[in-house]
Amino acid sequence: MDMTWISILLAVGMLVMLTFGVWVSFTLIAIGGLGLILSENYQVGMLFATGSWGAATSWSLTALPLFIWMGEVLFRTRLSEDLFEGLAPWLGKVPGKLLHVNILSCGIFAAVSGSSAATAATIGRMTLPELRKQGYSERMAIGTLAGSGTLGLLIPPSIILIVYGVAAEVSIARLFIAGALPGLLLICLFMGFTMIWGHLHKDELPSTTTQDTSWSARFKSLGKLLPVTGLIGFVLGSIYGGLTTPTEAAAIGVTGSLILAACTGSLTRQSFIDSLLGAVKSACMIGFILIGAHFLTLAMGFLGIPSALAQWIASLGLSPIVLILYLTVFFVVLGCFLDGISVVVLTVAVVLPMVKSAGIDLLWFGIFIVLVVEMSQITPPVGFNLFVIQSLTGKNILYVAKAALPFFLLIAVAIILITWFPEIVTYLPTTMSKG
Repeated sequence: MDMTWISILLAVGMLVMLTFGVWVSFTLIAIGGLGLILSENYQVGMLFATGSWGAATSWSLTALPLFIWMGEVLFRTRLSEDLFEGLAPWLGKVPGKLLHVNILSCGIFAAVSGSSAATAATIGRMTLPELRKQGYSERMAIGTLAGSGTLGLLIPPSIILIVYGVAAEVSIARLFIAGALPGLLLICLFMGFTMIWGHLHKDELPSTTTQDTSWSARFKSLGKLLPVTGLIGFVLGSIYGGLTTPTEAAAIGVTGSLILAACTGSLTRQSFIDSLLGAVKSACMIGFILIGAHFLTLAMGFLGIPSALAQWIASLGLSPIVLILYLTVFFVVLGCFLDGISVVVLTVAVVLPMVKSAGIDLLWFGIFIVLVVEMSQITPPVGFNLFVIQSLTGKNILYVAKAALPFFLLIAVAIILITWFPEIVTYLPTTMSKG
């Protein structure tokens, strides 16, 4: 059978299975097996066994369940309440007022969670009722939460960066360092937009605030911020400083989160078991997807699809900018139907050969793909953050998507900026490697 028809058959088969709700991991394994059979390679069982072992035993993956567990532990502590109480006195007089708590709380929690859904759910449970009670615009409160919740994908330690690093064979530590400045850029864009909105829509903000914004209250609130910021600084600082590997830093993070939970009185036998089970379930799900993706990659290698696709793209003579534009549209559309991790593992094997042939830095491309996946998290019909926030608010999914639209556009602005100024991504990893 002609390779073009084989490719079409595999793509249609994958689409049909995903449409009928088959697990992503099972879909990948089934399509990989079909690809091997179509390539007249009937050693499917042996190739799956050896490929699965290679995918599941990568030492870099050890950091994945540990960072997930750290986020699960902190998810069940008083962290979110402390974040709100610690940030509110500092933001009560800034244009946009306490709407900025959503942005900064998500930014801080993202650095200890690594999960977009966990970030949006944790911060949303705490901030939305309080903002509604104080009379803030509900649409803007939902919008800032939806946009800022995506920071969990980018700000280190990011689960999706670990997955990309393993799949693309790029240093996870360098990816973490590269994600820092783009993460801060997004926070600045979100806060800048919120300030402008707050200045233009003063009638949709409470005329007074119940928060004490005196300097004594501000300095007192620092005590609530110190534990979590200290944990973040220690974990990320140990990676950035070259003192630990991401896996070692993850182990330190788990230990620190357990100590933090114990100090706040939130660490009970039940919360410990719940956090452990939550981490095991999430890590197994991601691990199974990675095994399926590795097997599919193996099958596509036998078929020669990645190299043929790369040659076809190269024959079109696309400039790197045009290629990035096409890939942006492709990833956003794909992200409307799949979660971020599935998007990465499904596409990396096919996309990387053409990215390499175009001379695009794989480190930069990792941050680019995460930013595009962030956009897809707040894109209907299947933006994961939209569903999380819909469950919190009971609002129509289109209402939530409309509220998130400005932040979708701001992420697009960030993608344009890192494309125009790639040093935003590469400066810190390059500087630290020289140091």
